[in-house]
Amino acid sequence: MKETPLSNCERDFLLKAIEEKKRLDGRQTYDYRTIKVTFGTDYGCCFVDLGKTRVMAQVSCEIVAPKESRPNEGIVFFNIELSPMASPTFEQGRQSELSVKLNRQLERCLRNSKCIDTESLCVVSGEKVWQIRVDVHVLNHDGNLMDASSIAAITALCHFRRPDVSTQGDEITVYSPEERDPIPLSVYHMPICVSFSFFQQGTYLLVDPCEREERVMDGLLMIAMNKHREICSIQSSGGIMLLKEQVMRCSKIASVKVSEITELVGKALENDRKARKAGEKCGFAESLPQERITALKTDKTPVEAMDVTEKVDDIIQKAEVPPLSVPSPSLPVPGVGQVGQNTWGLDEEEEEEEEGEEDRDSSGEEEEKGTKTQKEKDKDEVVELSDSEEEEVVILHPDT
Repeated sequence: MKETPLSNCERDFLLKAIEEKKRLDGRQTYDYRTIKVTFGTDYGCCFVDLGKTRVMAQVSCEIVAPKESRPNEGIVFFNIELSPMASPTFEQGRQSELSVKLNRQLERCLRNSKCIDTESLCVVSGEKVWQIRVDVHVLNHDGNLMDASSIAAITALCHFRRPDVSTQGDEITVYSPEERDPIPLSVYHMPICVSFSFFQQGTYLLVDPCEREERVMDGLLMIAMNKHREICSIQSSGGIMLLKEQVMRCSKIASVKVSEITELVGKALENDRKARKAGEKCGFAESLPQERITALKTDKTPVEAMDVTEKVDDIIQKAEVPPLSVPSPSLPVPGVGQVGQNTWGLDEEEEEEEEGEEDRDSSGEEEEKGTKTQKEKDKDEVVELSDSEEEEVVILHPDT
């Protein structure tokens, strides 16, 4: 999938802002975006945030046979993965031109600069050596992937610990972290890549270009340098011709930026080492805002067996709510619904009581009339039970 090109209005606006020495995010010409370095739970897992660009580096190791040309040296392998999660322009399972370019530049920056002692990775000369694999995953793409990848890779290598190994004859024993403490890698120096973007044939220069600035730039210069001001690699792309003064100017700027980034990485590694030594939360568990997670918290009140009866009495007293007073019908309250007494069935009972008193006080003729009327009522009160129209109807007569 090809990236959507910028419109002419966006392109003109970006170039006009760069001419006026202004950037979209408010930075100055030589300013880096905010860099944040965090670590995972395991050794060798590092997250680097360069503004909105987010990269994760994971280091792993295994024992393999060495190369025939270098039987006493270990192997260091780099791999960069560009997933569609980082940007819709990246395709899954297919190496793009950008990924190949980033892989080569990362190998020049870290492996060819001999920043890692590969001879210390040898287990048995000519037979067994350690292979160190660095997988860099781009989680979000907002420009300058090379700088973020180089910082994440070298930080993960400094943070990584390989298992301890002992040899006795032809037998090789690999110890677990519980048996023996893992061993860190021998890192001589920390090369870090700094990217410079040029506009209008090298007239204007920006440090740490974002994704939109990369779309309108004419060329890119990447310088890999350590804090000792030793240039490990340098590469130019875009087809522009740079003068000697421009390259020297970029190298001076890179030396300042590399020293600042190296100090930041050193502080992050030291803080993580102290946290792990003290047994505090580190890595991914440290990054979780515990005060915001409320679904995992449960308030449990301890209940003692001695105070159960008192607590039960308190609960019962609180539960006993006094009945609500009903306003009388004679005094209506505005805005309040009134509920009167239930009068259903009272009229019939009063009539039956009056008829009973009259029967007791009346003469025999009235009693005969009362019995006749009672029989007529009984005949009228016939109960019919029917389950359906098709079944028989059963009529129940009262006993005479």
